[in-house]
Amino acid sequence: MMISSALRNRNSAFCSPVLRNYVHRFHSQAKKGPTGIVFMNMGGPSKVSETYDFLYQLFSDYDLIPISAKYQPIIAKYIARFRTPKIEKQYEEIGGGSPIKKWSEYQCARVCELLDEIHPQTAPHKPYVAFRYARPLTHETYEQMLKDGVSRAVAFSQYPQFSYSTTGSSINELWRQIKNLDPERQISWSVIDRWPTQPGLIKAFAENITRKLEEFPAEIRDNAVILFSAHSLPMDVVNTGDAYPAEVAATVYHVMKELNFRNPYRLVWQSQVGPKPWLGAQTSDITEFLAPTQPGLVLVPIAFTSDHIETLHEVDLGIIAESKYKDKIKRCDSLNGSETYIKGMVDLVKNHLDNGPRFSNQLSLDFTLGKSSDPIISAAEVFAENPTKLN
Repeated sequence: MMISSALRNRNSAFCSPVLRNYVHRFHSQAKKGPTGIVFMNMGGPSKVSETYDFLYQLFSDYDLIPISAKYQPIIAKYIARFRTPKIEKQYEEIGGGSPIKKWSEYQCARVCELLDEIHPQTAPHKPYVAFRYARPLTHETYEQMLKDGVSRAVAFSQYPQFSYSTTGSSINELWRQIKNLDPERQISWSVIDRWPTQPGLIKAFAENITRKLEEFPAEIRDNAVILFSAHSLPMDVVNTGDAYPAEVAATVYHVMKELNFRNPYRLVWQSQVGPKPWLGAQTSDITEFLAPTQPGLVLVPIAFTSDHIETLHEVDLGIIAESKYKDKIKRCDSLNGSETYIKGMVDLVKNHLDNGPRFSNQLSLDFTLGKSSDPIISAAEVFAENPTKLN
């Protein structure tokens, strides 16, 4: 088109310096392809019928549940088959599936929308979700990114506090898919592998807690006990030196500092399964112990960035609904669509793109201490700025 040709001509009398810069940037961006922003998380079955596949993927993961590197897939089939009816019923009771995909897609799309506005030098930013145990699985997302021509991508862990069992597992899977699908290293990756004290995250939690406390009568509001609840870990994982307990505690402390320590509080742990010792105290036990004597309790899902089965079923329909003191117990809303939270993530990704580092200086130690059947030898090999081809 004549207009397009004129715009591309830097000497055109009709093309102002600002417009020429815009056109140049537009064509440069189009040539280099989009910047992929990839939200990595555990995921959950969007439909009840996907529950078995989700459980099979989960129990097959040696990084999460180290049973047997050799026989884990076989064992996973039996465990998943045994547990599926119970878990299907739970998903039915919370509306027919997990909302984590809906919220992850919304959050990531919103982050990319805002990044396009404030960080045009890496635009366009394209949102992706890569789940470890539910669709879209990591390999499905990676295949789509290759089709989309992505050459630069940020693996953004949606576990703010690092654990080898969660973030570590997602990174291990990403490395497997790089080797399998992208040996030419078309995509240059970096990673946000932990962000337990990011200001937007802290402020969003504090805002939600404040709103929930306002539901109590004024005379008891400041005496209600805040129980920060995070998914527990087996003690044999904790004893490897896993960073998760300390990073969750750091989030809790910063949230309470934002709240000026106005209420008594404790960090407790939920979702223990099996006979092995787990990190405690357990949320359900502490809730029932405190409820008779305290004016009110607020349960805060401090390690979850959106609602899923652990909030909607375990806490809401289990711990709270089954308590005879349920009228004194409230759950703080999850972050879900919080604009404060989303803007915090935008700031985090923008700073990451501008200043790095491409991975945290803790990550190499995490992989030294972690247990894996297929370990990453060097984080720099995965997240190098100019990655080496693998074939």
